[in-house]
Amino acid sequence: MIVTGNVPVGEAPAQPHGNRLLAAIDVEWSKNYRGKGGRVPFCFSVTWIPLPAGGAAVPHATRFWYSSAYVNDDGERSDLIAAAGAALGCIASHATLVAGHQLCSDLAVLASAADGTPTAIEEARSAWRKRRQAEPGQLAYLDTRYDAGGVLACQSRRLVDVCADLRLDVTQPELRGSSMTALHRRWTEHGDVTAREKITVLNLRHSLSTAIVAARAAGLAQWQPGLNVNRLLASQLGSRLGWTASPAFTALLGEPGAA
Repeated sequence: MIVTGNVPVGEAPAQPHGNRLLAAIDVEWSKNYRGKGGRVPFCFSVTWIPLPAGGAAVPHATRFWYSSAYVNDDGERSDLIAAAGAALGCIASHATLVAGHQLCSDLAVLASAADGTPTAIEEARSAWRKRRQAEPGQLAYLDTRYDAGGVLACQSRRLVDVCADLRLDVTQPELRGSSMTALHRRWTEHGDVTAREKITVLNLRHSLSTAIVAARAAGLAQWQPGLNVNRLLASQLGSRLGWTASPAFTALLGEPGAA
């Protein structure tokens, strides 16, 4: 597998003193609904953001930690699922709040594609189903598709529309003139590194924006309209991925300090 990040997969960052940790996970998978086994996970990411106990604003230079895993080919599917299980187990042990966008589907895909589902994935599925009955002090789960209605004015629950409603800039140039399926095929069939990196960045944008939306929905964060999630990604990814140095991506960043 191709693994990148500023914290290893299956490990948590050191919890800043006086802060809580919010973790968000997002899984990318082939969306073939025509037959059994058509939904195959090939990439996932986990992002962690610190949340001051007082619910302070999320600044434009927010520090976050992340780990990302991507298969070289379908033969690594079991490795990816095992890594996702390790990540979910770590999240259950270290996070205060766990977020996902339609997380039930991501977890179901991981479980159905596994030859023996890792315990942590089944425990996460159970916790998601019981998330609204969680007792104070228990690990909380928040699904930004189903649980963020209290802070939204829009009817759509697509992540991109939720972010637009909350004035988060999540422009995604990766899908201009292409699709997730086509990009993934370019990687697996032709070794197109840029195509893989585009999906990696897209996936990280999903998990990071989900984390930020969940923080707002839980009453733990605020920000000025126009918070640029791509600028946050660029600040932490640095030169790890060539795609983030491309003109198509850097054009999204604007002037430093701008909204």
